Amino acid sequence: MDAPRRRVRRGRLTAAVAVVAASAALLTGSGFAAREERAPLETQAPAFGAFLDSGPLGVARLAGLSRWLGGTELKVAHTYLPGGRWSDIEGDPGFLGPWAHWRRARADRTLVLNVPLQERNEDHLSDAQVRQLLRQGADGEFDQHFRTLARHLVDLKVPDTVLVLGWEMNGITYTHRCGPDPEAWKAYWNRIVAAMRAVPGQRFRFDFAPSRGLDAVPWTECYPGDDTVDIIGMDSYDQPSGLSFDEQVSEPYGLQAHVDFARAHGKPVSYPEWGLFRNGDNAAYMRGMLAWFDAHRPLYNTLTDYCPHGVWQCSANPRAAAVYRAALSGGAGQATPEPTPSVTPTPTVTPSGTSTPTPTDSPSPLPAPTGSPEPPSPTPELPDGCTPLLTDSWVREWLGEGFCLPATRWRGMR
Repeated sequence: MDAPRRRVRRGRLTAAVAVVAASAALLTGSGFAAREERAPLETQAPAFGAFLDSGPLGVARLAGLSRWLGGTELKVAHTYLPGGRWSDIEGDPGFLGPWAHWRRARADRTLVLNVPLQERNEDHLSDAQVRQLLRQGADGEFDQHFRTLARHLVDLKVPDTVLVLGWEMNGITYTHRCGPDPEAWKAYWNRIVAAMRAVPGQRFRFDFAPSRGLDAVPWTECYPGDDTVDIIGMDSYDQPSGLSFDEQVSEPYGLQAHVDFARAHGKPVSYPEWGLFRNGDNAAYMRGMLAWFDAHRPLYNTLTDYCPHGVWQCSANPRAAAVYRAALSGGAGQATPEPTPSVTPTPTVTPSGTSTPTPTDSPSPLPAPTGSPEPPSPTPELPDGCTPLLTDSWVREWLGEGFCLPATRWRGMR
């Protein structure tokens, strides 16, 4: 499955992606900073966030999205290191500083950082070149770059950052892909984790996050092992065209396979990237994903909030935006309208020519979604083979009493 492109190469615009948010379900006692007391999981909406831009504007826009949602606080910030040069992957403190400042401001916040495993990460290197680089990494040739990144994060006082290493490794987009040599890829991942864990003061958590479905290789072939993986994530967009949410659940290496695999390995799940895509303004997909999060309580989830994937910064998806806003609004679906963001995330190329999502100075503004959220369609009696949402759950309240998950999705749960 082709994932949406999220970077910019010379002369080509590609979108910067990833949205993150922490689910309060599993943060306590997992190496994260202390948190405030929360409402019981059965009634509390999971903490969440959205990717709004990779640079400082991404941090600033978190407050705007919160206001659009009637004051609901976003607990997670998510960004990506550029993958052009090793000096970028080492985490320039000037780039990381605004994100670290946001994280340090509240003890119950979480920073999620995607980390490329190779420089020239979107330069379309051949399989032979990638295979050689993976083997060099497995032999320890690049350890020093990841130790430097770890030291920078510790020095910035964000030692509990969640690190999404080599995301979507089961595809073909990135130089850090797994397919050319899965064994070398796994050995390389393990070396990186060992190098970063050796830095004094660190409390990192490492997230293994393939894209949903088979893609180029089965993502299970790339899994490096329980000792070095803390979270099993999945990037899951509404694609390909015509594939229903139910089929996204049941397809090989799909959403159900993901939660089953994580359960078998005793790991929490996450959704670092998700959003609309090939099927347009799909309110059914939005309802399905929100219900999925309610059922499976990911450690964090993040919506990719720019067109075509998002809701607040993309006027093309008003129906899905209404569902999202109603479910997550602090004002029970009656959020006070928030002015349109003054800019829309669009990527630019760094002076060195590296591919990194950063904002332009004057993108075109987009109107915020308007109109009332779609009303749920309550059905007192559920159809055969349908399992209701959790009693008193936040998604059940907003999506309606008649909304449920097919029973096949719940095998092995609870």
